[in-house]
Amino acid sequence: MNLISRLWLLAFLIPFQLSAQKKTAAGEKMSAYLFVYFTGNNKSEEAIHFAISNDGFTYKALNKDQPILSSANISSSGGVRDPHILRGADSKTFYMVATDMESAKGWDSNRAMVLLKSTDLIHWSSKVVNIQNRFKGNDSLKRVWAPQTIYDAKAKKYMVYWSMKHGNQPDIIYYAYANSDFTDLETKPKQLFFSPTNGSCIDGDIIYHDGKYNLFFKTEGEGNGIKKAVSSELTSGYVQEDHYLQQTKEAVEGAGVFKLNNNSGYILMYDVYMKGRYQFTRSTDLKNFKVVDEAVNMNFHPRHGTVLPISSAEAARLVSKWYSPRAIFESATASVIKTNNIVVDSAKNTVFFPLKYGTNLKAVNPQFISFPGIEISPSGPIDFSKGAVNIKIKLAGKAAQSFTASAEINNNPVLSGYFADPEIIYSNKTSKYYLYPTSDGFTGWSGTYFKTFSSTDLVNWKDEGIILDLNRDVSWGKRNAWAPTIAEKKIGGEFKYFYYFTAAQKIGVAVSDHPNGPFKDSGKALIDQKPKGIKNGQEIDPDVFTDRKTGKTYLYWGNGYMACAQLNDDMVSIDSSTLKIITPTKDFREGTEVFYRNGKYYFLWSEDDTRSENYRVSYGYSDNPTGPITIPENNLILAKIPSEGIYGTGHNSVIQVPGKDEWYMVYHRFTIPKGISMGSAAGYNREVCIDKMEFNADGTIKKVIPTRKGINPIK
Repeated sequence: MNLISRLWLLAFLIPFQLSAQKKTAAGEKMSAYLFVYFTGNNKSEEAIHFAISNDGFTYKALNKDQPILSSANISSSGGVRDPHILRGADSKTFYMVATDMESAKGWDSNRAMVLLKSTDLIHWSSKVVNIQNRFKGNDSLKRVWAPQTIYDAKAKKYMVYWSMKHGNQPDIIYYAYANSDFTDLETKPKQLFFSPTNGSCIDGDIIYHDGKYNLFFKTEGEGNGIKKAVSSELTSGYVQEDHYLQQTKEAVEGAGVFKLNNNSGYILMYDVYMKGRYQFTRSTDLKNFKVVDEAVNMNFHPRHGTVLPISSAEAARLVSKWYSPRAIFESATASVIKTNNIVVDSAKNTVFFPLKYGTNLKAVNPQFISFPGIEISPSGPIDFSKGAVNIKIKLAGKAAQSFTASAEINNNPVLSGYFADPEIIYSNKTSKYYLYPTSDGFTGWSGTYFKTFSSTDLVNWKDEGIILDLNRDVSWGKRNAWAPTIAEKKIGGEFKYFYYFTAAQKIGVAVSDHPNGPFKDSGKALIDQKPKGIKNGQEIDPDVFTDRKTGKTYLYWGNGYMACAQLNDDMVSIDSSTLKIITPTKDFREGTEVFYRNGKYYFLWSEDDTRSENYRVSYGYSDNPTGPITIPENNLILAKIPSEGIYGTGHNSVIQVPGKDEWYMVYHRFTIPKGISMGSAAGYNREVCIDKMEFNADGTIKKVIPTRKGINPIK
C-alpha cells in the first residue's frame, strides 16, 4: 500500500473508531444507552453502578441502584470512582476504567486505577495498575484520578489517559497504552496536556468530531469549570480554548460527552457535585451548549460517570440481569399518579398506585417505561373502579410474575416533588390559600430558592413558580434556603406581604405587593447573631404572628432555643428591647408556630431531628404572645404511624378557614415509601401534607392523625 493510500485509510479509520458506534458486531443499531456511575463519598457509595435509558434523557437504575461489582474484589483501596466505559473497535468488547480510591483516606491517598474488560456487559475481568509501583520516577506521586480509554487506530492500541499530581505540582493529564488483553499499561506515562497557565486540569474526556480531537477537562484552582482543548493529533498538540463550557455557576466536575443515537447531536453532561445532581447540555458542534435539564429524569443521584450507546439486545441482557418488576412499577410516568409514592411489596407481589384528586379510576394508564426484554400485561388503561386487578410482568429469560395492583385517591402529599417546612396563609387580597415551603430534595439541605403554591380548596395546588432566588436576589446569603414564613399587612390601604426566610443560617425579610411575589429582599439579614446568653443552636426557622387584640406583630425563631421579639411598624426590623427567650421545654428543637384561638395563644414546635423518624410536634399555650408557655398533659400532637409507613412528621404550620372554627395542620414527613430506608438523606427528601386539626372542649388540641388520604377539598 502506498503512502497516499495509507493516509486515506487512516483518515477513514480514526473517526470511525472514535465516534459513537452505529452498530454492534452483529449489525445491530444503537437504540438505548448505558449510564455508568458511582454515587457518593461514603465507602459503600464508591462503587460501579449501572442505569439504562431509551432516549438518553430518562434513566432508570439497574440492580436497585446497588453496585454491579464488588469494589473490594476489583480494587486495592476498597473503593472505585469515576468509571468510564468504551465499546471496543471490534464493537463487541467493552473496556471500563475507574479510579482506585477510597476518599475517606484522603484526596491524595491513591496511586492506582482499575482496568476492566467484558464481552457481554455482565461479566467483567479486572486488574489493578498501581502507577507508582509500576513505573519508576513516581516517588512524589500523590494521586491518580479519573482514567478514561480511547482506541488509537494509528497505534492499533487502547490508550488510557488520566490526571496525576506529583508533589506540589498541578494535576496534569497523562496517557499510556494498555497491553493487548487490557490487564496492564505497557508504555510509560507521557504528558498529554497541561494548563497553559500552569493550573491543574483533571477529568479529561476526548471526543473525535469533524476531524479534531476535543479534550474536555476541568480546571482547578483558577476559576473551576469545564474547558476544552483541541488537536488534530490524538497524543499531542492540544490548544486550549479559553472559555468555560458549563452552563451553571455551581461547582462542576466529571464532564462526559456522548453522541445521541438519532444523530441529533451530542450531550455534554457534568456532575454538579455540591448539589447532588447532574446537568445535561446539548450541542451539534461541541462549541455551543444549551441546557436541557427539563428533559432529564433519573431515579438515582449519580456522581462522575459516562454514557455508552447500546443495542436493543444489549439492553435486554442488562434488564434480564439487573432489572425487576418493582423497578417497572416505579417507572410509571402518568401525570395522575403520585409517582414518588408508589408502593411495591415484592414479597406479597402487590403494588399500590396513589392517585391525584379527580382521577378517573375506570381508566388509569400507568404509562410504564418499558425497556427491551420487558413484557407488561395489560399495557394500556386499567379499570381500578371495582378494586384490585392483576398485572403480569415478564423479563427476558425469566418466568412471568403476576402482581395484585390497587389504586385510590391520596391527597397527601399535597405538592408534587420534595418540599418541607411548610408555611401557609389565607390571602385576603386574592381569596386564596398560599403555601410557602422549603425546596427540598437537595443533598445536605443545599437548596437555594423558594417557591409558592396557591389553592382555593387546600387540595388542588397551583405552582406559582420561584418567588425568591438566593443567588439572584439576596446579597448576604447564598446557601441553605430554609423554612420561610409570611405576614399579610394592610398598609396605607394596600396589601403588603412580608416574607421572612432563612439563608446561610441567618434570617432575612423580603417584601412584595402580591402573595406570589416577586419579592424584593431588604438588602441585609434581619437576624444574624445569637441572642444574649445563647451559645448553641442556629438562627433559623422564623415564624411571624400578629396579635389580633393589639395589632402588634411578633417574630419567633431559633434552633435549640425559642426567641421572640416585636417587629417595628416597618415590618423589616425588630424592637431589640423586646427580645426574650421563651424556650418551652428541654425537648424543643425548632419550627415554632404561633396562632390564636378563643382567648389562648398556642405555641407549636418540633422535637428531635428532621433526619429522625421520631421528628414530631408538641405544643403549649399562653395568655400572652410572648409567654410564659404552659405545657399541658399529653402535649404531643403529631407523630409517626409506622403501620401506615408515615415517619418524620414535623415542622408544621396551622391554617383556619376564614369565618369558621375549622383548622388544619400543614406539616412535612419523610417521602413514602423510600424515606424510612434512606438513612439521614430522608431528612432532605420530605413531602408536604395537610390533615385536620381539632380541639377538645377545654381548648386543648386533639392528637392530629397523619394520613395518606389527606383531606377533602374545603368549601
